[in-house]
Amino acid sequence: MPQDPNNDPWGSRKKSPPDLEELFAQNMVRFKKILPGGSPFRFFILVCIFFVIFLLWTGFYTVPSDSVAVIQRFGKYVHDVPPGLHLKLPMGIDSAKIVPVKRQLKQEFGFTTPGASDPYQSPRIHDGSRETQMVTGDLNAALVEWVVQYRISDPAKFLFEVREPSETLRYVSESVMREVVGDRTVDEVITIGRQEIESEALTLMQGLSTKYVMGISIDQVQLKNINPPRPVQDSFNEVNQAQQEKEKLINEARRDYNKVIPLALGEKDQRIREADGYRLKRINEAEGDAARFNALFAEYIKAPEVTKRRIYIETMQAVLPTIRSKIIIDEQTNNVLPLLNLGGETGKK
Repeated sequence: MPQDPNNDPWGSRKKSPPDLEELFAQNMVRFKKILPGGSPFRFFILVCIFFVIFLLWTGFYTVPSDSVAVIQRFGKYVHDVPPGLHLKLPMGIDSAKIVPVKRQLKQEFGFTTPGASDPYQSPRIHDGSRETQMVTGDLNAALVEWVVQYRISDPAKFLFEVREPSETLRYVSESVMREVVGDRTVDEVITIGRQEIESEALTLMQGLSTKYVMGISIDQVQLKNINPPRPVQDSFNEVNQAQQEKEKLINEARRDYNKVIPLALGEKDQRIREADGYRLKRINEAEGDAARFNALFAEYIKAPEVTKRRIYIETMQAVLPTIRSKIIIDEQTNNVLPLLNLGGETGKK
């Protein structure tokens, strides 16, 4: 059966090979039409300009004021670069990773701040409830929410010593918080033990971050909301209200105590001082009277008549000025009826 030469796959062998010079000339004509101005030299200049721009674009970089740049050459760590405009080897030879060493970063456990740009700031799961569920030392359950604030102290260690240091810090923080909460009762966790928990957790987290060479410095651990599980939350709230009412009454009683007791003590001291003063006064007066009587008695023994008369005169001198009306008569007068102005005296009264 005769074969169609058009359908013969081996029919191409019968054709002559293409002329290379002719193909090159045709391609050059097409290429000149594409070039601006139709000149290969201008195209070469244009390529050089684009190449220089590419070198400058990949060679210069800027480091923000709150960060440093970690330079890697073919993936190997070279050095750190301070903030500002810098030059590195282009075309991927050197790579710069910006690390915010002066910015305070934070991680939230149990809640999420809207608009957070750091993917490690929010909980790993959507609601964050598993991170907050903890068991206290008295085998009670509590929902603990907290915040860890930290800084990157060593960029090289942060990038190269530990894989995913921010994620590792989340695991370390959760482990430490469960350990600290597990050593205390639920009442201490919810009420009076917050500051102690924050201080101990900060110390343990910093120790573990240093041990794991994470290049992180923990600034603060702050407890937010600490609540009992939702099924018993109402009962715990009532207990807390009762405790607060108890503390309120105790404080009011102490206030009244501090107000009344010092006043009573002051009055007591005043009464005691007044009694001491009166006692000293009476003793001194009695001693003075006794001394005066003794002195008078001694004079009486020496001259009884003179002393009696002097005592009489001194007594009358003290008594007579206090008498309103005085009637003086001769002692030898008999049957004297004095007429007194009784009405006048009564009227004066």
